[in-house]
Amino acid sequence: MSANSQKKKFYALNMFDVVDLEKYLAYFSRLPEAAPQYGGRMVAFGRFRDNVAGDVAPRQVLFLVEWESEEAFISFRDDPALADLHPLRESGAASYVWQTFDGLDMSDPADVSLDDVLAVLKP
Repeated sequence: MSANSQKKKFYALNMFDVVDLEKYLAYFSRLPEAAPQYGGRMVAFGRFRDNVAGDVAPRQVLFLVEWESEEAFISFRDDPALADLHPLRESGAASYVWQTFDGLDMSDPADVSLDDVLAVLKP
């Protein structure tokens, strides 16, 4: 077992097109405060550049959010206290792809072993 086995994370990949900038900004302006309360941390965001390969139609924007666990993500997604937040995202975006992944913290890629990689690649 590698040292990295203690650093398991849960990731949510969000890819979408912006259809109502005002609504999406209303959502996003609350996200930096809301997500950490549920164990979430935005890892990356960016604007579409090029479709190099793959079957997913391009989206304008991507966000990658790291969660402490699947339970943390679910608590953020399903908490009734945030019932007014998620509709802002939904109405501000279209062609939304929201996928989740199990993963490892790669803050120090040197800590990732071949066993870690094989654990991800094997069914």
